[in-house]
Amino acid sequence: MLSKEKILQLQKHKTPFYFYDLELLQKTLEVINTERKKYHYHVHYAFKANTNAKIISKIKESGLGADCVSGNEVKCAIEHGFKNTDIVFAGVGKSDDEINYALDQNIFCFNCESIQELEVINELANLKNKKAQIALRINPNVDAYTHKYITTGLEENKFGINPYQFDEVIEKLKSLTNLKLIGLHFHIGSQITDLSPFKKLCIRVNEINTYFFNKGFDLPIVNVGGGLGINYHEPDSESIVNFETYFKLFHDFIALRNNQELHFELGRAIVGNCGSLITKVLYIKNGINTNFAILDAGMTELIRPALYQAFHKIENISSQNKNILKYDVVGPICESSDCFGKSVDLPTTQRGDYIAIRSAGAYGEVMSSKYNLRDDVRSVCF
Repeated sequence: MLSKEKILQLQKHKTPFYFYDLELLQKTLEVINTERKKYHYHVHYAFKANTNAKIISKIKESGLGADCVSGNEVKCAIEHGFKNTDIVFAGVGKSDDEINYALDQNIFCFNCESIQELEVINELANLKNKKAQIALRINPNVDAYTHKYITTGLEENKFGINPYQFDEVIEKLKSLTNLKLIGLHFHIGSQITDLSPFKKLCIRVNEINTYFFNKGFDLPIVNVGGGLGINYHEPDSESIVNFETYFKLFHDFIALRNNQELHFELGRAIVGNCGSLITKVLYIKNGINTNFAILDAGMTELIRPALYQAFHKIENISSQNKNILKYDVVGPICESSDCFGKSVDLPTTQRGDYIAIRSAGAYGEVMSSKYNLRDDVRSVCF
């Protein structure tokens, strides 16, 4: 729960805005570093979760690397002082311009998702007389049991190279002399709270890692991606994810050779719970069957509920009323899908009340839009 002191500070700012709790972020990063260093693991922060400058600066200071899925994310990492040797570039559709920029920056690795992409990177690297380090993103056909829009590890998904293509890939790599294969990359989905899919992933990684070793590839890097979820329903009871159990699972079930490093790409688990969308009630519409609390923030500031019916805890942080009513909490956008939550229990709410939509630190600000010509929304960090 937000402290009274923080609530008083938040009420000094014009709504809507994103609030980032830098103290919680710092504690989270300290826990990650403590747990990952037990096993000498490498963690890259997934830039797609949040590219707020203060957030990224704090993550860079903690010593994590950068996981990027666009050329502009690579540029953002470079501009914020991440070492090129700590930057990986993933994504199923890298453009020539993006690849060329990353080659010019001499980034650590391209995570490649198709045979044609291998050919394109090889061609562009050849024109620059460079050798690009690559990892093969493998589709392990492991079900993450998460929302279908954020599942990435099944054969039906657009991501990765399927096992039936391995022989073709190995044969193709013989002719791609401007590529250096250094690793295998996996990612099965996002917002995974049941750790059993990660155990299944470990089993598949072991099989595939052994396959490539037997084919003559003694690869130094195994990258198991990210996907670790957060507690959206009770963010205060689990404000920091159980990284100890998460990293230990991989230690127990991944079979690495002595020369291999294990890499992770965590985003939501790092920044998700440190952020809230702070908004104010514009109007209350009380009906026979439904009460509406209409906010000055909408799906333009947090699209996850509209996009895949994602849950976010909603709190009235200014009302002292003990009487609880149910409200459909909605935004001002001219779309019926502009709804943050239905039948939400809130203290009797009135115009001007401050509302906190919790766990908005990941995929909130980065997915905001100008739809309806909305004003830019700023952030407040302390």
